[in-house]
Amino acid sequence: MVQILGLGVGINYGQIANNLPSPSRVAVLLRSLNISRVKLYDADPSVLLAFSNTQVDFIIGLGNEYLENMTDPVKAQNWIQQRLQPHIPQTRITCITVGNEVFKANDTRLYSFLLPAMQTVYDSLVDLGLDKEVIVTSAHSLDILANSFPPSAGSFRPDLAEYIQPLLNFHAQVNSPFLINAYPYFAYKDSPTEVSLDYVLFQPNQGITDPNTNLNYDNMLYAQVDAVYSAIKAMGHTNIDVQVSETGWPSKGDEDEAGATVENAGLYNGNLLKRVEEKQGTPAKPSVPIDIHVFALFNENLKPGPASERNYGLYYPDGRPVYNIGLQGYLPDQMASDSKINIVPVFSLLICVTAWLICL
Repeated sequence: MVQILGLGVGINYGQIANNLPSPSRVAVLLRSLNISRVKLYDADPSVLLAFSNTQVDFIIGLGNEYLENMTDPVKAQNWIQQRLQPHIPQTRITCITVGNEVFKANDTRLYSFLLPAMQTVYDSLVDLGLDKEVIVTSAHSLDILANSFPPSAGSFRPDLAEYIQPLLNFHAQVNSPFLINAYPYFAYKDSPTEVSLDYVLFQPNQGITDPNTNLNYDNMLYAQVDAVYSAIKAMGHTNIDVQVSETGWPSKGDEDEAGATVENAGLYNGNLLKRVEEKQGTPAKPSVPIDIHVFALFNENLKPGPASERNYGLYYPDGRPVYNIGLQGYLPDQMASDSKINIVPVFSLLICVTAWLICL
């Protein structure tokens, strides 16, 4: 059984669905799984309230629609005071992601808002005395790379250099990580006859050797992370951590979505969790355990796009695991968790019952 708790593995808690369990029930589920890091795409007060006093670290999100407003110091401070401060310290909010995959939008106006918004949010945290406990960053798709192989030759797209260079300067200045949403699944789906399935699923394989460094890569995700490190180094920075804010594999897809199966999703996430459990680093950063938030906790039935988009969850909304990778969670029924007050007693009761059963 994979024991992922206490390891720092995070989970993305997406909510683009109309059939998800209440946040108070989800709080019990995550505690039963020992998951202590959660990433949200907003600052949903019902979720943050449900997780108060649970010792779960939260990343909260400011969507792209907020970026222009967040360049205004008054609006940024108001947002922090209304959406973040009321939950601290009962809920452990450790990070704000300002924007998500902004450079995927092909909107130069949006590009120009990103760094000023991040700076203004950071300055507001400083003014409110929160900058030591809440970091500021953003999450990027791998589309920002012009080249990703070999990893040592990783580079950012030239058309984004004028935006990314000052962004990296900001990260270095405030000591915050550079987040990437990395999906080897996409590479396999686009070229299933050319990309080795074993290589993208962390299965045994010969791997690929970087001709410049002689480092061997036995999986694509680590190669992608090191390509981003190389791109950052090419911009003059060597002290910025790269973290994976999203990675996962869909358990179902449309006919033209090669590889989107329950078996492959189980292999990808199961093997990934084992790597994280071993505190592995990438070949270029072997002493830095890779930091990952898996996507996603639940299948989300209202997500637009191909079928795969609605099938990244580790769990169905009713609490059943989509596949077995050794995560034995407990989702209480609705009556047991209608009141938030019941979260701790229900969880304590679960522990007691489990201990009693073990003794039988």
